[in-house]
Amino acid sequence: MAMMTRIAVLIPAYNEVRSIGQVIAALPQSVTEVVVIDNNSTDGTAAEAKKHKAIVVHESRKGYGYACLKGMAFLEQNPPNIVVFLDGDYSDFPEELDKIIAPILSGKVDFSLGARVNSLREKGALTPQQIFGNALACTLMRYLYQSRFSDLGPFRAIRWETLQSLQMKDQTYGWTVEMQLKILRRKLPYAEIPVHYRKRIGVSKVSGTVKGTLFAGYKILKWIGTFYFSGWK
Repeated sequence: MAMMTRIAVLIPAYNEVRSIGQVIAALPQSVTEVVVIDNNSTDGTAAEAKKHKAIVVHESRKGYGYACLKGMAFLEQNPPNIVVFLDGDYSDFPEELDKIIAPILSGKVDFSLGARVNSLREKGALTPQQIFGNALACTLMRYLYQSRFSDLGPFRAIRWETLQSLQMKDQTYGWTVEMQLKILRRKLPYAEIPVHYRKRIGVSKVSGTVKGTLFAGYKILKWIGTFYFSGWK
């Protein structure tokens, strides 16, 4: 009898008490394990996640990358077959998880990205600076790495073995682009899946502030430029 494919979902969360329950509740039944990484929240996010039967781990160091790395470290105890990342603010549509993992399950790719295409995106869900930054980053990746990526979206799935082999390092805003650059450099098969996207619940910790927007843009462009000249395989 074929073994069941174990699918773990990692949800970094900082002060998402209003949304985290909705995110967990909307996940499809194909998910085996839900891990919320509480990134030093002060609003009861952890308690709300536990109420919805999620496993909660804590990361006191602020940063999206720190939270993702903590989630990966937790999964090492009992590794899944596929890891899915999505945000805890209910901007992603968790119910679309099955179509994101489908190309991996079929054996066609190692990595699958949910692309927040304009036709499926709620008006105002991305700020003008996010749209510009995404377009600039993807254009640079196309010219430097022959990339077909059109987005740096947070909703993504990857084989566990592949994720481990990437040796992820970024601790803050460069996490998503680091993963995609390493996929490109190693010429691993990937797919982009158009997904819906809506306005988040609450205020963004990145695009909601000038400092966050500028620092995120800097980190992303730095990764694209410096990685191009590195010897990492």
